[in-house]
Amino acid sequence: MKVCVAGLWHLGTVTASCLAAGGHRVTGFDFDAQTVAKLQQGTPPLFEPGLTEQVRQGQASSRLDFTSEPAVAFSGAEVVWIAYDTPIDLDDQADVEFVVDQAKRIFPFFADGTTVVISSQMPVGSTRRLEIMFADLCPGKKVTFAYSPENLRLGKAIQTFMMPDRVVVGLRNSESRELIAKLLRPYTTQIEWMSVESAEMTKHALNAFLASSITFINELAVLCEGVGADAKEVERGLKSENRIGPKAYLSPGGSFAGGTLARDVSFLMHMGTKHGISTPLLSSVRVSNEVHKGWAQRKLLELLGDFKGKKIAVWGLAYKAGTDTLRRSSSVELCQRLVALGALVQVHDPVVQSLPDDLMAAVTLHKTAEGAIVGAQALVVATEWPDYRTIDSDAVVALMRQANVIDANRFLAGTLGLDSRIRYAAVGKPTP
Repeated sequence: MKVCVAGLWHLGTVTASCLAAGGHRVTGFDFDAQTVAKLQQGTPPLFEPGLTEQVRQGQASSRLDFTSEPAVAFSGAEVVWIAYDTPIDLDDQADVEFVVDQAKRIFPFFADGTTVVISSQMPVGSTRRLEIMFADLCPGKKVTFAYSPENLRLGKAIQTFMMPDRVVVGLRNSESRELIAKLLRPYTTQIEWMSVESAEMTKHALNAFLASSITFINELAVLCEGVGADAKEVERGLKSENRIGPKAYLSPGGSFAGGTLARDVSFLMHMGTKHGISTPLLSSVRVSNEVHKGWAQRKLLELLGDFKGKKIAVWGLAYKAGTDTLRRSSSVELCQRLVALGALVQVHDPVVQSLPDDLMAAVTLHKTAEGAIVGAQALVVATEWPDYRTIDSDAVVALMRQANVIDANRFLAGTLGLDSRIRYAAVGKPTP
């Protein structure tokens, strides 16, 4: 099939390369000529495991190309897939108008009869809003809109696109069902068909449920620390209950970061306000998560007494392993707080090569994980890079001034957590 993917950041670039890998003829489009130029040279706009290789394979097979010329991009496209990443500010508010404005700019180039699939994350009702705008801007031209919420996970985006558990698709009519089923056939036949509004709400509901699960288990875990229980054992007790199950999103650890989960919680809260409906549970999720963001800092204070002049090492800066994204990274936020309290912060990340401007002068970025812990009085394991599991506990004890390790998710429980010389702290684990 001939497909045009509009929007070439994370969502769009992954979508375009995966569609090409599935055998479709794909043109990636973006008004940003610089981003397009780099992609034409085989360089994606951000790091995602396997993405560079998949983009270049698509180009080599002549199934994937990129352009900033809308007349070229949308010519002959049976399907237009709108995949602009929705910007999110520091207060978890999504800039929906950015996506709407981009869509309005490309509407005039759609051919009559095109099927438009929207995956950009916007509140319920946004697809209807775009349909009305299209009708006003392009009278007499008929296209069909559908909505399929993205389910890409940073660091595992290609895997989740190519081998999804299922795909949710919201339709306006049955005519487009066969076309979209054909489009998705290389990846799955497990498609949950529903109305457009139900598909939009499904994405909000999924992320809000995951956010609620995380805050629930983390609140419980901190209570476990206070009473001497082990939250991982409690987790096992919960997941062995048939009504909950082993795949439940219940693993004590760090707060949720980034903006994805918080964005959808905010969407639902705003809907409640708009329709005069109280949402006390959803409103408490963000409050609980904000409180839990201070867990590592509180634990460090418990171990060190104060921060003034104390050397603290941080392993990992990226938002999560498998990406170089620093925006909304809980690790970066922690570093900022520690610096403000007088700590001397030493960091390492295997992918991040430079620090944000506000940390450049205050934080030392080391080339090796071992270099970052020299003379440190505490180590925070912030991003779960596999590299850190290869570091011997003897080296940690020898290089650190005090072997205090803060590992919220117990990522290194099987290595550093087993060494009695190390004072090892994790969420939901009573600190020795």
